[in-house]
Amino acid sequence: MKRIYFTFLVCLAILSGCSSTKFEAEHDFEVKAFEYTNHRNEQISLGSLNGTPWLAMFIYTRCSTVCPPMTSNMVDVHTAIEKEGIENYKIVGFSVDPAYDTPEVLSNYLSYYPIENETKWELLTGYEQTEMTQFALQSFNTVVKKLRGSEDVVHDIKYFLVDQNGTVVKSYDGYSQIPTEEIVNDLKSLLQQAKRKS
Repeated sequence: MKRIYFTFLVCLAILSGCSSTKFEAEHDFEVKAFEYTNHRNEQISLGSLNGTPWLAMFIYTRCSTVCPPMTSNMVDVHTAIEKEGIENYKIVGFSVDPAYDTPEVLSNYLSYYPIENETKWELLTGYEQTEMTQFALQSFNTVVKKLRGSEDVVHDIKYFLVDQNGTVVKSYDGYSQIPTEEIVNDLKSLLQQAKRKS
């Protein structure tokens, strides 16, 4: 009887372990094709990210309220991802103030943060304000709006997880209560699922 009970517990543990790696999408937003300039003055496109899951956020360098904490929190998430030994991922930040945020400005902004593997980061610019407003709405179902007569830009404070096929599958609080462990586990699950399919 004890042996049967022990076998049951082992099976339950195995099943629990399997189910914990199963990723369930909350969104199904197709990211529209783009080709923008990153903070290293390189061209980054949706195609160049194909096959790589990525975390997206909307920020701008003149923001003195939510953007510095969001960027700092993303650095913490990045550190956690690196500690897990995950290699295939990117962090993509779309500037919502592209007229001001040149590649040089974005590069300088990023230099203030303690990032060990900066090659994983792509801070993007090189488009019109109206284009980013449309892109954010069509690709991420979120609002980007420049306030008239002001430097301020209204934007979401979420992080978005985009899978290897360019589909937004989940979003998280990027400002106050960051679910770092959940983000890392979701990223691992996406990569494991892709590996099983290949």
